[in-house]
Amino acid sequence: MPTATNTQDPLVLRRARIGLHGAFATSGFVMGAWAASLPGIDARLGLGEAKLGTALLLIQLVGLGSMVVAGRIADRVTSRKLLLWTAPVTQLVLIAPALAPNYTALLASAALYGVGVGFIEVGINAHSVELEQRYGRPIISAFHGLWSLGSALAGAATAVALGIGLGGQAVLLAVALISAVAMAAFTRPLLPPPGRDNSGGSSGAPVRRIGALLLAALFVLGLGGHLIESGAIDWANLHAANVLRADDALAPLSYTVFAVAMTVFRLFGDPIRAKLGPGPTLLWAGTTATAGYVLVLLSDSSGGLPLAWAGWLLAGSGIAIIVPVLFSAIGQAGGTPSNVALISMSGSTGLLIGPAAIGYIAEATSVTTGLLVPTVLAAFAAFAGPLTLRRLLKDRAPEPNAAKATAATSV
Repeated sequence: MPTATNTQDPLVLRRARIGLHGAFATSGFVMGAWAASLPGIDARLGLGEAKLGTALLLIQLVGLGSMVVAGRIADRVTSRKLLLWTAPVTQLVLIAPALAPNYTALLASAALYGVGVGFIEVGINAHSVELEQRYGRPIISAFHGLWSLGSALAGAATAVALGIGLGGQAVLLAVALISAVAMAAFTRPLLPPPGRDNSGGSSGAPVRRIGALLLAALFVLGLGGHLIESGAIDWANLHAANVLRADDALAPLSYTVFAVAMTVFRLFGDPIRAKLGPGPTLLWAGTTATAGYVLVLLSDSSGGLPLAWAGWLLAGSGIAIIVPVLFSAIGQAGGTPSNVALISMSGSTGLLIGPAAIGYIAEATSVTTGLLVPTVLAAFAAFAGPLTLRRLLKDRAPEPNAAKATAATSV
């Protein structure tokens, strides 16, 4: 029986992949610009940590709810139509917090921005799952790498813009307008619905119902993967400064080492899964992340900052491909956009509760003890991840593999 890629027009695939690369990078750029603008918004409105934290919490909570809605809409109309209808508009939403005149208006703007975040997250991730199935080989990890790269570039671009005298509001307005135009362009060449492509062939795994227990297990793995990541985002530099007593100029490099490793392995992680398969890849990723966190934990008693940097390098390398593997497995199992939305929701939940969970433990004990949380979760991913994927993919089609792809190998 021919695979989906045997009947798929390579030009359609190539254009869709380029478009989705751009959509992921643009989404990351917008998120990075928003994060870089927070100090300016705080200063302009005189918010303080508590009010600013409330606005950020509201974005996450509204985003979680909108992901449910976005998944159901994509189930009905396809992820491509969801993105065509909403992607440019959701970038313009960034204008609202940029112009918010007071705290109340900022909260309303934050809620609106949360809706946009939810729709974009579900749309691009669901479409990446569909595109990988039509390609017939792993390609999802690189999309997440481009998101990370776009976010990093936004931080640098915002710093340059502010340095040459542009105000924070002007920067956000420019980002909103430019990214809306970019999203409109990048979403046009996305995939037509299955069975209606230019070659007339159907593609993708048949849609199947995934059991509630498996969905719950995938949600826990996704939550854990993002919580492991948040352990580095929020605590790598604090661990270096407060535990290792690193110099002010050196402490921030801990997260930099982690972020660079994560971005690089996301950009180039697809060949790893193509060679190993989903279960062994998750075992490798979880084991590598666990080893990295163990080195970080050991660094306060021996090795100091160099050992911690080695640990963050390993942690970033392992964490990089945990979530892309979960997205891909849902696609291979014939899951729906609503199932993909579940992993997106697990990510937001992990990033929401992760900093607080680690922080409370660190306050009661120590930062080192707090970092035991992501360490244990990384070990859990290494153990439970392969078992979950084996069950999920039982009696399903084989893992997409570069060696099995035909028409897509040259795309």
